[in-house]
Amino acid sequence: VCVCVCVRKRGSTGVSLSLLRHDSKMRQTHFLNQTNMARQFWVGGNFKMNGARDSIKALLGAFNEASLDPNAEVVVFPPTVYLDFTRATLRKDIAVGVQNTYKAASGAFTGEISAQMALDCGAQWIIVGHSERRSIFGESDELVADKAVAALKAGAKVALCVGETQEERSAGHTETVIERQLAATLGKVTDWTHVVIAYEPVWAIGTGLTATPEQAQAVHAHIRGWLAKHVSAEVAAKTRIAYGGSVRDSNAVTLGQQADIDGFLVGGASLKPEFIAIINARKPAAHV
Repeated sequence: VCVCVCVRKRGSTGVSLSLLRHDSKMRQTHFLNQTNMARQFWVGGNFKMNGARDSIKALLGAFNEASLDPNAEVVVFPPTVYLDFTRATLRKDIAVGVQNTYKAASGAFTGEISAQMALDCGAQWIIVGHSERRSIFGESDELVADKAVAALKAGAKVALCVGETQEERSAGHTETVIERQLAATLGKVTDWTHVVIAYEPVWAIGTGLTATPEQAQAVHAHIRGWLAKHVSAEVAAKTRIAYGGSVRDSNAVTLGQQADIDGFLVGGASLKPEFIAIINARKPAAHV
């Protein structure tokens, strides 16, 4: 027989601290679950350095004629030189963004553009921290955070990318890597209202490999938990976390059903008509 003896200190309420912690955790979990349904599904199409005026015009024409889920927020990110053209050609209920901007508003930074310039040409969203920017161009976590702050300050919305390489995942460092990337934003990003976090496992980008729904959900849940711990429970509940990494029409519905996956940042498939099916992944008909 086990006997539990509770010792009550003078002036205490007699309520167990463990029970208080449990109750607090349950309240936080309830808050996160209650807010889950309020997060609008978000789908971004990153064209990367692909397309020409004619091919982009044809693609935008297909999007313009498509029946899209009215409950989904959709953004396309063409090459910057086609930003004006894309905005003028594309239907107005699809937003347009750019794939990169610099941390400064202006100056002697040959080859760069500022968030203000992008907004002036019709952009609403900016991608920062994509793995190709980190790996090919050597962008640090700190630079990515500075770019995010500059974009938000200019009035843009931000898709903040995080993700691990195959080597990092194999070594069991996925959570450590993502926490490090997110930690660079602490003290810099003070308002998460216009931020979508895009989890993109580097090993699944353009490789044909895709994280299983369970793998993706586990990382998304960890990101949400990190936000709750280091920012606030409210921010964690409301911030959308999108998945990117060889998203296709064949796996979008299953991925989109996961509790903490709030949309997709799509690469190659955004250059094809199947992007329409990905946008519609949460439409009731898509589950039939």
